Amino acid sequence: MSDRILEVADLSVTLERAGQPITPVTGVSLSVDRGEALGIAGESGCGKSLTLKSIIGLLPPGAIVDGDLRFALDKKEPIPYTSSDVQGHGIGLIFQEPMTALNPTMKVGDLIAEGPRIHQGLSKATGRERAIELMRQVGIPSPERRAKMWPHQLSGGLRQRVMIAMALSTEPKLLLCDEPTTALDVSIQDQILGLLQDIRERLDTAVIFVSHDLAVLGELCDRLAIMYAGQVVETGPVDDLFTNPRHPYTEALMNSVPSFGATTEKLVGIDGHPPDPSAFPLGCRFAPRCMYARADCREADYELTPIGAGRTTACIHPELTGGGG
Repeated sequence: MSDRILEVADLSVTLERAGQPITPVTGVSLSVDRGEALGIAGESGCGKSLTLKSIIGLLPPGAIVDGDLRFALDKKEPIPYTSSDVQGHGIGLIFQEPMTALNPTMKVGDLIAEGPRIHQGLSKATGRERAIELMRQVGIPSPERRAKMWPHQLSGGLRQRVMIAMALSTEPKLLLCDEPTTALDVSIQDQILGLLQDIRERLDTAVIFVSHDLAVLGELCDRLAIMYAGQVVETGPVDDLFTNPRHPYTEALMNSVPSFGATTEKLVGIDGHPPDPSAFPLGCRFAPRCMYARADCREADYELTPIGAGRTTACIHPELTGGGG
């Protein structure tokens, strides 16, 4: 049996904007194994969340998805699937802002019990017991009392734990996390990351974690996929990619955030702005902002090329980045 839980190949998403089609996600390929944490990083609007929602089938009406998506159902090799195959069965989703994702007309215990009742046929009483146990597992104090509360009566950190309990309620093999710690303060953020790490290790659950925060991704993830303008431009193990980026956009991201403990470090912004999906440039989409760009970059076809163990880059001149070699 393969350890691979999810395979995404050549994924593209087309939406309609102002009556015109745009394709903000183009040719995305990635994979994740059982128990592994894959991070997806990039600037706002690069297609991270759309990629995540494509995997579970939660795109807006009218969206067109092309590509090959495969998921390992019932411990088999990854096979093609539909959203109904995995929603509530194999894949769970944790949203960025639980207050907008939690139904305000349902009490917390009922929200968590809804998945097992619908997908596993549990009775109301058994579902409630399952909800309270899950609340206890995700560290919600006094779960019996809080199960009777409304979402607005909980703090942001507790609401996020409720979201995690809901995602875990149907025992998924894969958790999709759409910037779930962005709205939380640092101490609560650390608790949520610790909880997700514990879930990975204890349940062998795979995680795909979307964020623009490289520090968060470095703490939780094993591998990273860097996205720019709707494409994956580099992949690799977290430590390798942090210390030896082989795409200019990855290098620019690393240079734009502070290192822990640094006191004299000079941060460098990225010139320009990401392109609009209705007007992606020809060739390398980062070339107009890239300090290393050459004439052939503006005509290069997009392709993720292997450059070593577990590493790929879409740059045709990876030797020019700070890692060199």
